[in-house]
Amino acid sequence: MKAFAAKPHALAAALMLCAPFAHAAPATSKADPAAAAPAAYLPGGRIPLLQGDITIDGNPDEAAWQGALEQQVAYDIQPGDNTPAPVQTTVRIGYTADALYLAFHAKDPDPSQIRAQLRDRDAAFNDDWVGVFLDTFDDHRRAYELIVNPLGVQADLIRDETNTNNQEDASWDGLWESAGRLTADGYEVEIRIPFSTLRFPRGGQDQRWGISLFRNWPRDKRHQLTSHRVPRESNCFQCEWGKYEGFAGAQQGRNLEVVPTLTIGGSQSRPDAGTPWGGTDSSIEPGVDVSWAPSPAMTLNATLNPDFSQVETDQLQLDINNSFALFYQEKRPFFLEGADYFTTQFDVLYTRQIADPDYGLRTTGRTGSGAYGAIVARDATTLVLVPGVLGSGFSQLDQKANVAVGRYRHDINTHFSIGAIGTFRQGDDYANNLAGVDARWQQGAHTATAQFLHSQSEYPQEIVDQYSGELGDDPTPTGNAWRLEYAFSNRNWNFTASHEDIDPGFRADLGFMGQVGYDKSLLGGGYSWFRDDQAFNRINFYADFDTTHRYDGQLLERELEAQVSAQGPKQSNLRLHGLVRDRYWKGRMFDEHYVDANANFRPNGRLQVGIYAQAGTLLDLAASKTGQRTMVELYGNANIGRGIAMDWDIVHQRMRRDGGTAFEAVVANASGSWQFDPRQRLRLTLQGSEVTRDPALYLQPVNETARDWAAQAVYSYKINPRTALYAGASYGAFMDDDHPDLFGATRSVFLKLSYGWQP
Repeated sequence: MKAFAAKPHALAAALMLCAPFAHAAPATSKADPAAAAPAAYLPGGRIPLLQGDITIDGNPDEAAWQGALEQQVAYDIQPGDNTPAPVQTTVRIGYTADALYLAFHAKDPDPSQIRAQLRDRDAAFNDDWVGVFLDTFDDHRRAYELIVNPLGVQADLIRDETNTNNQEDASWDGLWESAGRLTADGYEVEIRIPFSTLRFPRGGQDQRWGISLFRNWPRDKRHQLTSHRVPRESNCFQCEWGKYEGFAGAQQGRNLEVVPTLTIGGSQSRPDAGTPWGGTDSSIEPGVDVSWAPSPAMTLNATLNPDFSQVETDQLQLDINNSFALFYQEKRPFFLEGADYFTTQFDVLYTRQIADPDYGLRTTGRTGSGAYGAIVARDATTLVLVPGVLGSGFSQLDQKANVAVGRYRHDINTHFSIGAIGTFRQGDDYANNLAGVDARWQQGAHTATAQFLHSQSEYPQEIVDQYSGELGDDPTPTGNAWRLEYAFSNRNWNFTASHEDIDPGFRADLGFMGQVGYDKSLLGGGYSWFRDDQAFNRINFYADFDTTHRYDGQLLERELEAQVSAQGPKQSNLRLHGLVRDRYWKGRMFDEHYVDANANFRPNGRLQVGIYAQAGTLLDLAASKTGQRTMVELYGNANIGRGIAMDWDIVHQRMRRDGGTAFEAVVANASGSWQFDPRQRLRLTLQGSEVTRDPALYLQPVNETARDWAAQAVYSYKINPRTALYAGASYGAFMDDDHPDLFGATRSVFLKLSYGWQP
């Protein structure tokens, strides 16, 4: 989720506030006294072995449930401060030799207000839902989050407690069963999680897992309810989970899965309006993925001629007045599973850099005191992110490359861990090798992190020519990158101090590090006010100051910014932000300043609307002049009936200077989906952009008008995340000064089949 420049995208920031475990949720309504937690209630206990058969149908009426452990989702942790939950939720837990079972009975004082939609997987976070979070190694590092809405729609995530940038990753898809149903007093959900889906310590003896039982209850405020207390000053959510024992004799079975795939596609293009369609590219690509877990703590994956096609298009981003390459999320299953094992403080692994592999091998696993991961691949092409001091861009070499990645983390104790990572890529006249170490210490309110990296590279002349302007013309650059950060956070106060330094010769070609040859220092802090039972229940203030210098001492940026935010009624989030900075560009310093505001709320359970606005004096990079820039973004989503959903994001940006409008740009993303039933879905995506410039206000030639739009339709039938059918078509149109008439430029169709076979 990158910015138009270097600041968070307004829509992304808004959606982050709606994540499954948001640290800034709004204030509580008065609790129903009947739902209050018993004074002596404590989570945890022994999970029993169930006797008898259970059918996952949303109706836990089998006799086997009578032997389950019963727990309560008893506490409102946000917006409440561990107050009694405003609604009652009873959970029964048990296991058999091959699976963990849970049954939730979620009562509601007004069942007509329950928010439940038929949705695609990982799309129900704004609904009512219940879930179980599992720390199977009880080490407060990595955990599974599995949630289900009242209609049985699944979402699953991997939680990485050590990753402060993205603790929850929804890209993981496990194989598990769920069913839900609405009832007269609320809803019920049943869950079966095969042990083959989970990773846990070796051995057949009793184990101790950290478990959180969770309920999302979104009404005027978004209530986050748990089975355990979570102090507001806590910096480790996983550390607060209840401790459960049991699982003796748990068996993972064969732990072998084979997924053959077949992708059939065809595309055409043409250079001008009225010309025949040509450039036909058709293909029939079979492939196979194999996954095997030789032990409960280790997974091996292999892929041959993998299908790395994307089923749904990337979100269109506004790429104007920006000198750095845009970041797009990885969507390919082979790289998504276990991606958190490779996370470090610097972005040294961005798997979309492995663009077209012929094959791939991967292993991930846990030891008694750490975790490891490795990837080996043969890439049919070589995609390079060419970095600079003031900008970056992608370049492609017409050669194959061998890729290897290794990562290991060792936990000294519950507070301190160290790690190592290496990324290596080798081509004909190209090489990039990187290795480094990192450390993390966290105790109470204090967290400290550090990382050091070293790289050695060899480039052909075409790459050297692209970075030579700022960074010299060395075909074999070497360099270091390091960073230190200390953070303090308690109930009300937070403080951050960091420094990072990247040499001009440093390269991380398998990562996403587009800027090199600089050092940056930052000091920041803030304060949070909690106003329980008030309309606006939480107010946050934050400010920071940072300076960035080029490797030769030239000041690149001196920046001061501050913001205040609040959470209030109708699940509203408000933010006001301001920034002033001195900025270096093409030999000169420029003064920039702007203010921006973001607001979003839910007037009812079926609609969310938001607006982001920005105005100020900013630099027009193409002209090397400042002007008055304004930007407005409108975004939101709506649900119609049980299965129709729509979302939209429209951005308008304008730069006025020298008595005229230098440029004006509009980008629109809109999509709609119809979920016929839990397995079938039809999705339509529309994207478009238009950029107009005044050539008289630029010294170099620029397009006066450029416009494009694209549409994609995809039908999917998913039995589970591995067994699925996708069929789709797309169409794109384009125009600019050389092509004054908008014309269809690209069109394509595809069919994708996969089957998950577990012998």
